[in-house]
Parts: sequence; structure tokens; C-alpha cells
Amino acid sequence: MNLPELGAFLRTRRDRMRPAEVGLPRGPRRRVPGLRREEVAQLAGLSADYYTELERGGAKNGVQPSAQTLAALARALRLNGDERDHLFHLAERPVPPSAHGPSAHVQPALLALLDRLSNTPARVITDLHETLVENDLALSLFGSSPAHRGPAASFVYRWFTDPQAREIYPPEDHPHHSRVFVADLQAAAARRGGDPEVTKMVAVLRRRSQEFAALWDTHDVAVRRMDHKRIVHPLLGVIELDCYNLLSEDGRQRLLWFTASPGSTGAEQLELLSVIGTQELSIPENLDRQLP
Repeated sequence: MNLPELGAFLRTRRDRMRPAEVGLPRGPRRRVPGLRREEVAQLAGLSADYYTELERGGAKNGVQPSAQTLAALARALRLNGDERDHLFHLAERPVPPSAHGPSAHVQPALLALLDRLSNTPARVITDLHETLVENDLALSLFGSSPAHRGPAASFVYRWFTDPQAREIYPPEDHPHHSRVFVADLQAAAARRGGDPEVTKMVAVLRRRSQEFAALWDTHDVAVRRMDHKRIVHPLLGVIELDCYNLLSEDGRQRLLWFTASPGSTGAEQLELLSVIGTQELSIPENLDRQLP
């Protein structure tokens, strides 16, 4: 692992970033145009001391960044695909898939838009409905993402295999969402052209869920671009929101954001959500499921 080169690369990427690019105020006392080390650490979910040691390129504390840490730094520093791969090469870690999987590199354009959606729940997911990154309001609305790998990282997979995943929607809405998820997955499977990841997921779901198998055999296909949702929140009850999708050029990632008409009950609930935050969302254990 080339720690000095890794540290130098991180430092140059940090220096080129501007606070406004990641939603931070410029501030009157800022002595450098780029981000501070502690700001990068906060954006990546790391301790300031750990990031400082990493950037200094020293090995006195046995700094060995994991693939998850590198992916978080790539997102925090808004690295493009080549820069992300270079970061992994310097750390001597296998380069993960670019467009899908829980550790996928979020496309910078979608991440930049997410940064600007501070007043509405928003997140970036893959075409298999794996959550990659989300803002604070989305976390308040849906709770923490379950730590799954493999097929279970997909909300579509959990929808048909884990009854608790469905508690985010009222029971009477479940048939609609099942149809929408399967039709969207049909489009993703065709787009990927025999990708073993999605082929395995479909095969397992056909075995484990009669509902999925029946819907899959209809061959209905429709990329989800907009939907009206009723979301069950543990403190605010049912929240009615419109969900919009902005797809990346290759269709493998999408930005979701949730809005309500001005003056509606849903809009009032979103206002309350921003006040409540995440402080009490850990109380109902069976509601820590996510909706892509």
C-alpha cells in the first residue's frame, strides 16, 4: 500500500473542492479555498484523527483503509470514475463495480443534485434498489439501512423474502408495489444483458416467492419514474408523498426524491419530520427497513 501517494492524492482532491459543492458555508474565517480535513472526515463518516493520519501518509498507527472507507472518501470528495479507481489502486484494494452494488461509486452528477435537495427526502439507489447514499431527511423518513450484502442488499429482494420489509407501506398498497418492483426489475435485467448478479437474484426469488414468480411470468416491464406513495412512519403515521426518479444515462443508478403538494397534510408532516429527525426512530425495531 502506497500510503504517501495515497495521502498526497487525497490532499490534492480535498484542496480542489469548494464548500458550496458539498453544501457547506464558505465562512468568513476560512483560510484555504478547499475543504478542511475535519469536513472531509465528517462527509465520509470518519473520525478527524483517522482521516488526518491517512492524508499524512504515515503508517505509525497501522492505517489500512478498507474498501468501505475508500468508497466513502470517493463520495465525499466527488471523485470521478477514474479517480475512484486510482484511489483503490493506491490502497491496493480490488476496484469494486462502478455502477451497482452497495459499495458502488455514486455518479458525481447525481451526488451533486442530492447535495442540493436539503429540504426534501432524497437518496441515490442502483437499478436493483440498493441504497448508495441518502440525505438526513430520507434517513429520518425511512430509518437506517440494514447492513446486508449480496441479494439481500436489494430492497426488491427483501420485499419478497422478508415480511418486515413491507411494513413501510400499508397492507392494501402491497399488491401495487409488488407489480411495480417486478416490472422495474424486468427492465434492469434486460438492460444488464445476462448479468450474473441479477440472474441469480431472479432465480432465488422465483424459488422463494410464489408471488414474485407469478408476476415475473407476466413479463410486464416498466421503468419506475414516478409514483404516489403512502409511507408508514412510526411517529407521524401514514405520510402521502409523490416519489420522482431521475435516472443516470446508463440507467443503472437513479436519484429519488419525495415531495408533497404545498399546504397538504403530507407537506406538514415533512415539516415535522425535519424537526423530529432521527432521534427516536430506533424505538420500533421492526421499522428499520428502507424503501428504495
